[in-house]
Amino acid sequence: MTPANDDDRSGPLAGLRVVELTGLGPAPFAAMLLADMGAEVLRVERPKTAGAFEPASAGYDLLKRSRRSVILDLRHPLGLAAALSLAERADVLIEGFRPGVAERLGIGPEACWERNPALVYGRMTGWGQDGPWAGAAGHDISYLAVTGALHAFGRRGGPPQVPANLVGDFGGGGTYLVMGVLAALWEAGRSGRGQVVDAAIVDGVASLSTMLHGMLAAGAWHDERGVNFLDTGYPPYDVYPTSDGKWLAVGALEDKFYAELLVALGLTDVPDRDDPQAWTRLRARIAAVISGRTRAEWEAIFDGTDACVAPVLSLTEAPDHPQLAARGTFVEVDGVVQPAPAPRFGRTPSPTPTPPTQPGQDTSVALADWGIENVGELLEARAAVQT
Repeated sequence: MTPANDDDRSGPLAGLRVVELTGLGPAPFAAMLLADMGAEVLRVERPKTAGAFEPASAGYDLLKRSRRSVILDLRHPLGLAAALSLAERADVLIEGFRPGVAERLGIGPEACWERNPALVYGRMTGWGQDGPWAGAAGHDISYLAVTGALHAFGRRGGPPQVPANLVGDFGGGGTYLVMGVLAALWEAGRSGRGQVVDAAIVDGVASLSTMLHGMLAAGAWHDERGVNFLDTGYPPYDVYPTSDGKWLAVGALEDKFYAELLVALGLTDVPDRDDPQAWTRLRARIAAVISGRTRAEWEAIFDGTDACVAPVLSLTEAPDHPQLAARGTFVEVDGVVQPAPAPRFGRTPSPTPTPPTQPGQDTSVALADWGIENVGELLEARAAVQT
């Protein structure tokens, strides 16, 4: 784990200005990725409402790291005017409202482009900006369900398994929004015109499953859980319990890796791995051997081999793994261990993350820094809030 340090790294997006109209999950994640790469991202938060879902206390909400926070009441004329002025000074605006909400508030794409024609307007939703379900509520599990992705996770004969919200919110959602925003910025640099980036989680998750659809069409993938070579159906690609109640991940797909696996396990005369009818017997043989030693013992045995075997580590164990520790995959910022910015850049490395700020903590200073001249009036009218 790499300690945080005060360096002068600015990141490849240094100088890029982003306004983030805050929401939950994938939109803040996208803003975090942009900030991690050096963009100046200003979080515009709404006055807190009773019953609002908070995934973590403000100091630990790491999705909000590395950027300042202001509170503006977009339903107040002065607050809306200030938000539009911020959009006028930005390169990118990100919002995660349901379709039509930004327009009703008066800060939709057209209103922003009247002031800033080159603005890239990133929209993050689950279902997209159109279609019969566009206005419906949903969560990560909903989007995985209708795209077929959720159907693919789990063991044969068992129910679909929920992979937290990593595949939908962050994989198919926030990551695709960032990709779309950067692509639109590239185009705007040539055309001088912004555009809407319509990032729907259902679209992103469907895109992530492209390989599976290709194999399905070719007859190399069965539309059933736990019977394929990458979904626990194939014994050399599965997880196995060790004698101490922990787990070992085995990924010996190719011939040479599988051969090393058998040597390390001391297995000979095993059932044919290419015969699906033999998979149950092969899995039992592998499981019986792995269950005879602790995870640490197996780590020592497989260390330095190409058997593609790794320990299944917990979230708290992961930062201390030798490979991750050597790369500084995790950093510690103000006593909070968290993933370091990714990917890495050889000439313009990303800055070290800074802790998430309290909502509205930077209202006065940040608005002034962005050129908003009537900060005092905004605060007096409660169109802006300084905490």
